[in-house]
Amino acid sequence: MARLLIVGGFLAAVFWVFSIVDCAVQPPTRHRGVPKGAWIAIVVLLPVIGGILWFAIGRRRKNDRGSTRPLAPDDDPMFLQGISKSEQDARIARLEEELARLDDESDDPPTSGPAPGPTPEPRP
Repeated sequence: MARLLIVGGFLAAVFWVFSIVDCAVQPPTRHRGVPKGAWIAIVVLLPVIGGILWFAIGRRRKNDRGSTRPLAPDDDPMFLQGISKSEQDARIARLEEELARLDDESDDPPTSGPAPGPTPEPRP
C-alpha cells in the first residue's frame, strides 16, 4: 500500500509540474475564462484539481472557434468582397495573353545546318 501511495504521489507531482509549465508557456490568447496569471495561481494553489481544471476548461485548443488564426485570402470574406469583378477579369485577360504568347514561342532549335545526332561510321 505504501508503494502505491509513493507512486501516486510521484505521478501527482509530475502532473502538477507539467500543468504549471503548460499553463505558463501558453500565449494569453489560449487561456479561457480568466487571465493567464489567475490560471497559474489556480494550478499552483490547487495542485491536482487545478491541473485538471486547466486541461478541462482553461486551455483553448488550436481548433477552437475562439482562436484567432490568420485566414488565407481565399478564405477571408472581407478580402473577397474587396476584389472587384473588373480587376478579376483584367487579371484573367493578362494571364490568357501571356499563355497565348508562350504557346506561340517555339522551343525547337533552329533547323539550319545538319541535324544533331551521332554521325554513322563508314563501312569498309
